[in-house]
Amino acid sequence: MYKTLNFVAIDFETANADMSSICQLGLVHVEEGIFKQEWKTYIDPEDLFDDINVSIHGIDENTVKGAPKLPDIVNSIYNYLDARITVCHTHFDRVALHKACAKYGLRVPTCTWLDSARVSRRTWEQCAYRGYGLGNVCGMLGYQFVQHDALEDAKAAAHILLAAIEKTRIDLPKWLKHVERRIGFPNNSDNSYNISQDGNPDGAFYGENLVFTGSLQIPRRLAADMAAKIGFTVIDGVNKKTTILVVGDQDVKKLAGHEKSSKHRKVEKLIAEGAQIRILLESDFKELVLLAETK
Repeated sequence: MYKTLNFVAIDFETANADMSSICQLGLVHVEEGIFKQEWKTYIDPEDLFDDINVSIHGIDENTVKGAPKLPDIVNSIYNYLDARITVCHTHFDRVALHKACAKYGLRVPTCTWLDSARVSRRTWEQCAYRGYGLGNVCGMLGYQFVQHDALEDAKAAAHILLAAIEKTRIDLPKWLKHVERRIGFPNNSDNSYNISQDGNPDGAFYGENLVFTGSLQIPRRLAADMAAKIGFTVIDGVNKKTTILVVGDQDVKKLAGHEKSSKHRKVEKLIAEGAQIRILLESDFKELVLLAETK
């Protein structure tokens, strides 16, 4: 039986668009609502660093020089996560850990995952269909932190969960089931712009705008259906409302300049200008869909 307020919140930063390229880990262990233990470490991803990722978190090859590789610290990760509720904000960090473990042939921690973004959407009406990103929710709560530092992001996710429990009086074990319930706020989303497919308002990623580019292994229409089912609004072209770009599983780490698609280059330009857009490989997108549908 889970203790009422005993959980671990975790966050990762990655070196490039391949989510297995974890280069920083941060976690906080919460016992009875108190931050008891914190852990932050750089990780050598044994992979290339993309300039876009470096511009976001400031971690590069020199930063991780001499840092442990994932197999070197995986037992510590197991000690923190196994048999515990593990909190992350959206499913991206969960996918990153699954992919990184698969990369090295390691078992995935036997924890129970809880998405603090889904908690936010069912706690605060203004976050139900938009604005449930980590920075936006923490700003609403008056919690200040440095984004894109793995430990700071993990602590922010923990703070959100604790604030939600205090507001709703729904305890931690009950939240595991409550995040599966339909969102009980009216849908005031703005669909005035052109889209190729609306997202499911009760999906985990409603409010996120997704664009596909490159050669996908699955048909675009099927990919759009998969994305919409878990909440993504699928749009044809990149614009300032884009939050996710899914690229084909070509080796994006070796692509440069005009070898990337025009959509890919436009997204990188928007990121450089400060836009909060995440680039995913198709394989990561499919893993994301799988995990979202099983929770």
